[in-house]
Amino acid sequence: DLPAPSNISVWWNFGSLLGLCLIIQILTGLFLAMHYTSDIATAFSSVSHICRDVNYGWLIRNLHANGASFFFICIYAHIGRGLYYGSYLYKETWTIGVVLLLLVMMTAFVG
Repeated sequence: DLPAPSNISVWWNFGSLLGLCLIIQILTGLFLAMHYTSDIATAFSSVSHICRDVNYGWLIRNLHANGASFFFICIYAHIGRGLYYGSYLYKETWTIGVVLLLLVMMTAFVG
């Protein structure tokens, strides 16, 4: 028996995974933005250029796309852990978390 709180379990890792996912999303997004063109005429060809001509561009693009899905899986697991252990009773902390969730969803929707 370790002298640790009872709520430290496998679910405890999702906060750290959220941070890791966020760092990966920011870095891959910056690398993709270096080669992406938002012009209507050249947007598709710039994505094709990233996948074909940039070193490991296909990997960066796939990490960015799949990392977003994994980020939301980690968010939902983190919220589920909070619900399970009754963290919603801490009103200020829970409200900040809900605001952050809404901001993340708005950011993901805008792209």
